[in-house]
Amino acid sequence: MHNVVIIGSGCAGLTAAIYAARANLKPLVLDGHEPGGQLSLTTHVENFPGFPDGILGPELIENMRKQAQKFGAEFKAGAVTEADLRQRPFRIIAGKHTYETEALIVAAGASARLLGLKGERELIGHGVSTCATCDGYFFRGKPIAVVGGGDSAMEEANFLSRYASKVYLVHRRNEFRASKIMIDRAKKNEKIELFTPFVVDEILAPKGLVEGVRLRNAESKEARELALDGVFVAIGHDPNSTVFKGKLDMDSNGYLIAKHGSLTSIPGVFVAGDVQDHRYRQAVTAAGSGCMAAIDAEKFLEEHKH
Repeated sequence: MHNVVIIGSGCAGLTAAIYAARANLKPLVLDGHEPGGQLSLTTHVENFPGFPDGILGPELIENMRKQAQKFGAEFKAGAVTEADLRQRPFRIIAGKHTYETEALIVAAGASARLLGLKGERELIGHGVSTCATCDGYFFRGKPIAVVGGGDSAMEEANFLSRYASKVYLVHRRNEFRASKIMIDRAKKNEKIELFTPFVVDEILAPKGLVEGVRLRNAESKEARELALDGVFVAIGHDPNSTVFKGKLDMDSNGYLIAKHGSLTSIPGVFVAGDVQDHRYRQAVTAAGSGCMAAIDAEKFLEEHKH
């Protein structure tokens, strides 16, 4: 029997673990699908407070993990496949193991959708990115591509035009899903060039760093290559919330809904980080919400002492 089980070991889960461990709750952290979350896929993090020279994403995660362990948090590998939240203690199944807990913090994160191209995942941090806010600064004065057709793709293209010498906005259809105001803004931006209807066939990185893309026109099948230094994939995120379908309140995209900070529709279950945040998706906001969830869980356990 555990006081608190935390699902997810990214910024939100680890911050929750630090706070819960310091409150002497001996939390158990289940690593989840992507141990370390999105940060373990980033290279240099320059916008996390307290690191004027920046810090490597995996290093930041490792430091948080050690900090949680130092105060008594326990870690187990594995992704959660089943959660019974009908009564307390809640039952969580990960792999062959079943865990019982008085309180649960869901910090399972969200996974950025990728294009599914060969070598794409390996190039994250080497020219491929899923976060303009995180990585835009590294492409100062360089040409880049943004792939996508929704509001977030337009937003990323506009944001990246502050740094990049040129932004190619690549979309597989002639029409964009984005709102008219966002499309107009992109069209007015001199640095942005729209490439439609084009599909990315290959990311060219002969030396392990992105050097260009091979595109194919979806209608004429004409192929062409663009020389560039970065590819930003902006086709959305999927919250890792499938296990909680029908059990916790979620929006139409599967993001869990938090009330009054981290509370859910089930007393004793709390949510934090990208699994409930489709707007900010930053390391610092995930960490902040992890802190809130741990404090809410601690108060809940205090009030429900047997």
